Amino acid sequence: MKLEIGTVVGRTSYQCDLMFRVIGFNDDKSIADLAGDEMRLQADAPVSDLVVMSQQDQHEHRQVTQVKEESSYKLFRQDYHLLRQKREYLSTNGYEYDHSYFELPGRVLHVDGDPMYLNKCLELYKRFGVPVYGIHMKEPDMPERVPALVDEVRPDILVITGHDAYMKTKGAADDLQAYRHTKYFVRTVREIRRKYPQLDSLMIFAGACQSHFESLIKAGSNFASSPSRINIHALDPVYIVSKISLTSFMEHVNVMDVLRNTLTGREGLGGVESRGFLRTGMPLNTQTL
Repeated sequence: MKLEIGTVVGRTSYQCDLMFRVIGFNDDKSIADLAGDEMRLQADAPVSDLVVMSQQDQHEHRQVTQVKEESSYKLFRQDYHLLRQKREYLSTNGYEYDHSYFELPGRVLHVDGDPMYLNKCLELYKRFGVPVYGIHMKEPDMPERVPALVDEVRPDILVITGHDAYMKTKGAADDLQAYRHTKYFVRTVREIRRKYPQLDSLMIFAGACQSHFESLIKAGSNFASSPSRINIHALDPVYIVSKISLTSFMEHVNVMDVLRNTLTGREGLGGVESRGFLRTGMPLNTQTL
């Protein structure tokens, strides 16, 4: 069996429960570095433990996930339409609404350690109608580079994500050194909160699979992963921040309302009550934005 960068594999010791992409090798190529194909998990495994996933196996795995993704998307759209109807009713006190208005959703800066995941996320933001600026950046580079990027882009919502993993052999669950990338996410959030301390002026989502949730929240994240140290889906951050982006700035978003349409749920994601960012204006004409 010949493995190359980008080969999709499964781990036989885990009954090939997850698909991974090979992203690197150690010096003698006996150990492969792996990135989850659908989950934001990074791992390594002996090459002898890996099996190449056939096109049929890949199709079956992805088909199951696509069904879940489409279900979450439909639920999200239903929630959005209900929010919009509520805004229209409150704006007119029940009188007929002429729809001559425009909406400004919260602007998102999405920084992702995985370029493939980033592209999938950008496609979903587009489906939701959420304005987003996306950039690929390796997790160790984030503490130094993201604060300046925030100053330049001036987003309402910041996503800091990529890959992570808790490695039991490296330490206890409360030791950040036992996590692949949590420490970089935490440092990035802390640096940004020095200049943007208010949770309602800049909303932050931070974390990936199995990240140390408590440290990310204490550092200043509004939402983070992973309370139960489980894997989160690649698209989960999009569902969370899009809900905030498309909720009126006059309303607070209940945490459970945010989590219920994610693919992972509250075992993998959590946060604190936060204010929305969407603003409505009028009139709507050819000169409007």
